Amino acid sequence: MTRATGRDRRPKADMDAARVLDVLRCLERRGAVVWLDGGWAVDALLGEQTRPHDDLDLVASLEDVASIHESLKERGYALAGGGAPGSVELVDAAGHQVDVHPVSFTDTGDGLYRMASGEHWVYPAEGFAGAGQILSCQVRCLTAEVMMVCHSTGYALDETHRRDAAALSERFAIPVPDYRSGD
Repeated sequence: MTRATGRDRRPKADMDAARVLDVLRCLERRGAVVWLDGGWAVDALLGEQTRPHDDLDLVASLEDVASIHESLKERGYALAGGGAPGSVELVDAAGHQVDVHPVSFTDTGDGLYRMASGEHWVYPAEGFAGAGQILSCQVRCLTAEVMMVCHSTGYALDETHRRDAAALSERFAIPVPDYRSGD
């Protein structure tokens, strides 16, 4: 069965907080270490869900991708796009989407993520020290500083992501980048 990915996928289902925690627990039982990225990382850092989410973004070691895929396959997720060493999109029959961003760790602890262009995005080692909460449960996530970089590099942000950046700025006293250029 082929499944669509992305914001316009059909069927499409929001990733609610309980489902996020279920996915994280499932992966933890398999020994996979993951960090929240994207909108759920922002909300975990803020300690509350501020908006609906149409997917769950995770950063994981490239070595854990096969285990993550197997674990989520048991939960009804199938590979719908991408493939390691690039991003991996997994979607279930209801339209819940998990995007895995595999990284290869350097000797200094930086995580190198291979983008579709073939270039590498560098997650700095200190960015993996983030901690947040979802439904009063402690979760690993990228730090607020790294999330702000992710929200300010390479593309123009829509209003939802601008609000995310403003919330991070307010909570963590991080300057909001200039989004006018989209560069």
